[in-house]
Amino acid sequence: MNARSSSGIDWSTSVAAVWRARRNILRPVARLDAITLDDLLGIERQKCALVANTERFVKGAPCNNALLWGARGTGKSSLIKALLNGFAGRGLRVIEVDKDDLADLPDIVDDLRELPQRFIIFCDDLSFDAGESGYKHLKSVLEGSIELPPENVLIYATSNRRHLMPEHSEDNRAVAIHGGELHLGDAIEEKLSLADRFGLQLSFYPIGWDDYFAVVDHLFDVRGQKISQSARDALHQKARQFALDRASHSARVAKQFWQAEAGADK
Repeated sequence: MNARSSSGIDWSTSVAAVWRARRNILRPVARLDAITLDDLLGIERQKCALVANTERFVKGAPCNNALLWGARGTGKSSLIKALLNGFAGRGLRVIEVDKDDLADLPDIVDDLRELPQRFIIFCDDLSFDAGESGYKHLKSVLEGSIELPPENVLIYATSNRRHLMPEHSEDNRAVAIHGGELHLGDAIEEKLSLADRFGLQLSFYPIGWDDYFAVVDHLFDVRGQKISQSARDALHQKARQFALDRASHSARVAKQFWQAEAGADK
């Protein structure tokens, strides 16, 4: 079967693309992030679960769409990038689609249906505000309408919101108990119905200082900068101050610290 889609991309050589709605094209990704699964520390539970799900997907076994939600800078997007690097050789491909372009999602998926590769549609930083309707297009691809979703396409999304939509205290006023059973109001049911379509939901929480320093150590060691214990203690002091200045000690901040220090040596 031809690996080239009607978009003109040769998926036998391209492993990732981004959707450019204004030009109505899929653009192959020229420079991939080289991050690997071994580079991701402090999220072993989430990593194992998503790797296992992706393993089943590339084998053609039953698997789930995945929602990765939680604190910023905790490795949600990096985990999906690392999955591509780990599974691309086995036919995995990734297409990134922006939230504002979800209306095009059904057409994008139609173009992939007959291809031999396995495609993850990656929606990064996904959330919807009141009045937005883009989630309806996502719903149809997640579970299908009159036509089932193709077996070679999954949706992996990241979000800071557990239910993808804003939650307000007034939504709870319609919650009632009848006959000992909890009945949710229409507003809450609508918000839960989208997240419920993701069979795999993984939560990400802020890491502690020990994990932050472990990421710093990993970055400096992996980059070939082996250092002594005294130098490492000094490095940790600088890394702590760097994080305090940003009011965050996430894995993202650890990488930014490495970039700042490595760039200072150039």
